[in-house]
Amino acid sequence: MCGIVGFTGSRQAAPILLDGLSKLEYRGYDSAGIAVRDGDAKTEVVKAKGKLKVLKEMTNNGDAVKGTCGIGHTRWATHGEPSTLNAHPHASDDEAVIAVHNGIIENYQELREKLSKSGYEFKSQTDTEVAVKLIDYYYKKYGEGPVDSIARAMIRIRGSYALAVMFNDYPGEIYTARKDSPMIIGITGGETYVASDVPAILKYTRNVYYIGNREIAKLEKGAVTFYNIDREEIQKELTEIKWDAEAAEKGGYEHFMLKEIHEQPKVVRDTINSVVKDGKIDFSDIGLTDNDMKDITQIYIVACGSAYHVGMAVQYVIEDFTSIPVRVELASEFRYRKMSLVKGSLVIIISQSGETADSLAALREAKDKGIRTLGIVNVVGSSIAREADSVFYTLAGPEISVATTKAYSTQLIAGYLLAMGFAVARGEMSEEKCGALITELNTIPDKIGKILEDKERIQWYANKLAGAKDAFFIGRGIDYAIGLEGSLKMKEISYIHSEAYAAGELKHGPISLIEEGVPVIGVLTQQDLYEKTVSNMVEVKSRGASLMGLTTYGNYNMEDLADFTVYIPQTDDHFAGSLSVIPLQLLGYYVSVAKGYDVDKPRNLAKSVTVE
Repeated sequence: MCGIVGFTGSRQAAPILLDGLSKLEYRGYDSAGIAVRDGDAKTEVVKAKGKLKVLKEMTNNGDAVKGTCGIGHTRWATHGEPSTLNAHPHASDDEAVIAVHNGIIENYQELREKLSKSGYEFKSQTDTEVAVKLIDYYYKKYGEGPVDSIARAMIRIRGSYALAVMFNDYPGEIYTARKDSPMIIGITGGETYVASDVPAILKYTRNVYYIGNREIAKLEKGAVTFYNIDREEIQKELTEIKWDAEAAEKGGYEHFMLKEIHEQPKVVRDTINSVVKDGKIDFSDIGLTDNDMKDITQIYIVACGSAYHVGMAVQYVIEDFTSIPVRVELASEFRYRKMSLVKGSLVIIISQSGETADSLAALREAKDKGIRTLGIVNVVGSSIAREADSVFYTLAGPEISVATTKAYSTQLIAGYLLAMGFAVARGEMSEEKCGALITELNTIPDKIGKILEDKERIQWYANKLAGAKDAFFIGRGIDYAIGLEGSLKMKEISYIHSEAYAAGELKHGPISLIEEGVPVIGVLTQQDLYEKTVSNMVEVKSRGASLMGLTTYGNYNMEDLADFTVYIPQTDDHFAGSLSVIPLQLLGYYVSVAKGYDVDKPRNLAKSVTVE
């Protein structure tokens, strides 16, 4: 994953590019670079290995690079190691064409060989340099201008890409193209912006265009022209972004992750209120009718990472509330399995960005088979939002930290509401029962707030875990699903080897991993399963494990067993995951802080995985 920013207008471009890249550094931070053009002068390219601050220092925060048109890039390495040479932008041999790229070009080796035979030399290990020189090849061969040369290159390229290209012969202009990688274009008062994601340009404009798949755009000062791959001009409608620009700032918190953890009461409440009207669930804005829900015979929940863990939890809720069988599938596996989808089924795709490559491919696979699709996404106008038959927007706002927190929590809420809506529509839950559950659901934001008030105790325990090499999370039912997410938070930002197991599976192998002092975090919020999970905790304690118990108020006997106990407020068991995940998010965060790591930008990871 990488981040792209571009600007053309009357102001100096470099400071705007660097500011935009700072909002996108969660997408990649191996290296960064900018290319800026000052009128008819030669384009100046500056690149640096490492985080964006290195490039800022080299350019005096952009003041040392003059020009009003430019493109910038922050890189997450795919082809080629992190280095200045492999950093973007890349240029044609004579620097007539300069570009930045997000995505993966699958046939880059084949194209590289053909271009080498045509006399092109390659300096980097990247697939991006191949794309730049392929555009240059067609630009020089046919002489029909930027749109034609980019379109010809798009036909030859296999894979995913978002490209921002500058041509020496066209000062003040930027050309963009995309296929399966996100890109938005903003416009305001004689200025035009392009970026991989909304936060990069939110402080400058709220009016954006979403460039479609296999489309091209020409950016001029305050103007945009769109073309399809056949070079035909097409029309687009502006979309107004509702996010608050301040939501993309840290707001006084040490890290975005901590800020986003604390935003969960608000975004959970907002997501509930988006579909609960006058005490009843209303899916009319989503595009789901009662008849649609009555006719569903099977649900497939397809997602990656934390969104997959949401699906694991929601599976239990849907199957408890309705008679619909549910399967939860990893998107990266779903798209390659040769399985027959049940007629009359629904495929639910969960993705914060709405651009996750495997999830998007799974959605298209389902649509190709004639299966109805529903997207649960956070970004308006994203690819999954545009292509799914129905869309449930989570109102998490911009999430900057690589490790998701508030987007995960709003996805859980969306899952609960869908389960309840399906149950009522199918006559499997009374309006009265649903109303009581909605009343309980509305208490979740305040209960999350209560948990956050006790974060210092979790910080104290996290400091004790900082030296651990391994950690294990156990639970049953929904608690197991939440344990999966807690384990992921621990490993992805603190780099402690962490695994989550269904507690009943311990004796089938995992218990052999328990050694003296190994932390085991037990999640015990499901009252019907409480005693069985306690028995599993006794088993690991007898083998030397150090126990943390996460349970609801009232289960005070946990203190007799665990070395450290965290309590969450009582709620309906189906919704307990929305509370139990909060201490686990805080635990992962504080362990990472205690170890001195960059919480918001964990190594080797990027926010949105838009390439395979």
